Amino acid sequence: MHKGRLEAFTDGVIAVIITIMVLEMKAPPGTDFAALASTLPVFITYALSYTNVAIFWNNHHHMLQVSQRVDGRSLWANMFLLFWLSLVPFVIRWMDETGFAALPTAAYGLVLAMAAIGYLLLERMLIACNGADSALARAVGSDLKAKLSLSIYAAAILLAFVQPWIAIGLYIAVALLWFVPDRRIEKII
Repeated sequence: MHKGRLEAFTDGVIAVIITIMVLEMKAPPGTDFAALASTLPVFITYALSYTNVAIFWNNHHHMLQVSQRVDGRSLWANMFLLFWLSLVPFVIRWMDETGFAALPTAAYGLVLAMAAIGYLLLERMLIACNGADSALARAVGSDLKAKLSLSIYAAAILLAFVQPWIAIGLYIAVALLWFVPDRRIEKII
């Protein structure tokens, strides 16, 4: 099966997710700088979420560049990834409306962790489809970076119940870890 439809569908869904995220942001409650400052926490969360969605899209693009084909398992793994990414606007809104309470902040981490699992599943399905000696398999190896990210997400989810801002700091740390597109794949391209 050719990979073009999977790429096009993913691009469209991610564009919709980003659009919904920005449309969910509320205007400041006034016209002065204090009113603008009151929206800073949700703006930071939006910027983090935009960055995370962009990271998934960038790395998805790179992963498919080195894949020759996809199969039904790859399509379902991709749908799993997109499902979790589609929940990002919901958890941003929930965090905003609850003043960044513990459970919504933990839920944000859960959504990101499940998207990361979806990405890892897609990676494994593409390797199974393209072969253990494929360019993707050689590029990602044991994928220590993904495992480290999942560990940080797990810690952040738990720490959200201690102090939500610690969890958000850890979510930022994972984004920084992945900010540069996956150089392992870029070396293969």
